[in-house]
Amino acid sequence: MKNDIHPDYHFIKVLMTDGTEYQTRSTYGKEGDTLQLDIDSKVHPAWTGGEQKLLDRGGRLSRFNKKFEGFGFK
Repeated sequence: MKNDIHPDYHFIKVLMTDGTEYQTRSTYGKEGDTLQLDIDSKVHPAWTGGEQKLLDRGGRLSRFNKKFEGFGFK
């Protein structure tokens, strides 16, 4: 392996949105830096389910519901 071509891999502290923190290894910043997250798995809709809305544009949703009403979709 070649010398001096790889980034420095060191310990940093990750601060979650709820205030909890943990230590991990990363190439971010320098040894001992803190990475403060704006979005993490506790608040992001991709993990929490979020607020889902179905918009009926041009009657597409109502046409779909009418077409498949016998299958138990609501």
